[in-house]
This record gives sequence, structure tokens and C-alpha cells, in this order.
Amino acid sequence: MADSSALIDMQNISKVYQMGETKVHALNGVSLSIEEGEYVAIVGTSGSGKSTLMNIIGLLDSPTEGVFAIRGQRASGLTGRQMAELRNREIGFVFQQFNLLARTPAWRQVELPLFYANVARSASRKRALEALAQVDLAERADHKPDELSGGQQQRVAIARALVNRPSLLLADEPTGALDTRTGEEVMALFEKLHEEGLTLVIITHDQEVAERARRVITMRDGVIVADSDRAAGAAKGGLNGLSEAPLSPLAWPVTIEPVEEKIYEAG
Repeated sequence: MADSSALIDMQNISKVYQMGETKVHALNGVSLSIEEGEYVAIVGTSGSGKSTLMNIIGLLDSPTEGVFAIRGQRASGLTGRQMAELRNREIGFVFQQFNLLARTPAWRQVELPLFYANVARSASRKRALEALAQVDLAERADHKPDELSGGQQQRVAIARALVNRPSLLLADEPTGALDTRTGEEVMALFEKLHEEGLTLVIITHDQEVAERARRVITMRDGVIVADSDRAAGAAKGGLNGLSEAPLSPLAWPVTIEPVEEKIYEAG
């Protein structure tokens, strides 16, 4: 039964792709709940199933078996139009590539999702400018992509993901096309958005990016092999609830301690 209290709830999710005469099991009985306000990283190597999991969470794909629900609403049985409306209302997407229109100023890039949500034109520009201000780009609203740095282009893409005021921001390798310093700036922005109450799920193969999250889910061969809720673990007296002396509040970002590294290796 779906957990109606969770923002995202997955029960025994499997995904099988038919490749010619071969069946590829991308997910194998995955069960996962994400509460509103969490900051989660889903990590794994290529072929681990993390991208398939992201596509199902983002309503871009459907499971072969199992139950998937957003805020208690099951996705199975929805028409394509209903699924698109649910996706547009609840989820904002940020990808590795910025996917910006070459000759379009930043505020119009951000405004675009509002067109599909049938927001009145009189209100859409105001909301686009507010979203740009939220990512510290208000002064760049009239700039086109070739007038912006890579980090600024990614912040425009983040503003575009935020403009519909989604419940969940789903980011796929959001620093993959950025240099280290710019990637750090984008991760700091995600921290700020999380502190403001946004639910974040980041899909990454980069362990340093994953370390910034409060909860790290590790995937391998289509299954979850580790689920580390560091905030809850600290409250119980140690990372992952292990028996350790009580910890003082952690400053973020944190470097994963050796005990947690062993958990990943064992997973």
C-alpha cells in the first residue's frame, strides 16, 4: 500500500526493457520513500539503475511492476495528459546540459514552463523575475545564454525548474558540465534552496556531490544496496545509527567518515 504521508513512495518497483530477444532488468523490486523537505542523493555507477529510478520519480517513465505514488496519488492509471499535469505541478527538473534557447533572454527561458501551465502572461514575467532573483540572477534577466557563464546558465535552468513552485527539485548530474569552482557555487545554491524548504533529489556518480546531501542512497545492479540517513543517524548517536558517542550538530558540507566509506564498500 502506498504511503500517503510521503512525497514520493515506491513499493516493489521493477523495470524491464526488451532489447531484441534479451530482457534487461534495470530495477529489481526497489522500495523507497522520500519525505517532504528531504535532501537526497542517489548514487551509483553507470548501469546501476539510478537513471531509470530518476525517470520513474520524474514521471518520465513507468515501472513494469510495483506501485509509485506522488503525495499519495498513484501514477498508474493516469492518462498521458494527467501525468504531464502532475509532473508540471509537482516536479522541477535540472539536467547536466542547460537546455537553454540560444537567442532568448533569461527571463523568457524561465517563463516557458508557465506557458504550459496556462499562467496569465501578466503574471508569468513577474514570477520568472522572482525565480531569477531566488538564484541571484535578477540583474541578468535580459541576458542571453552566450552572455552568461556556465554557472549562470545552470542557475537560469534552476530558476526555470523553480518557477512553477514545485514540491520536488530533481537534478540529474547538475554539476557534470561545470568546473570545480562553479560546481561548488551550484551546490551551495542547492543547500540554500533546501534550507528554504524545497525537497531535493540529486542523481549523481560523483561522491563529493553526494556527500553534500543529508541522505545518500547507493544503487548497484538495479537495487538499493545502502540507504544512509546521516541526519537521523547523528540523532541516534552516530552515522547510520551506529553505536558511537553522541555527536554535536554537524556543519554542512561534511566529509564522510571512514565508517561510512566501509558501508559503501560493503554495499
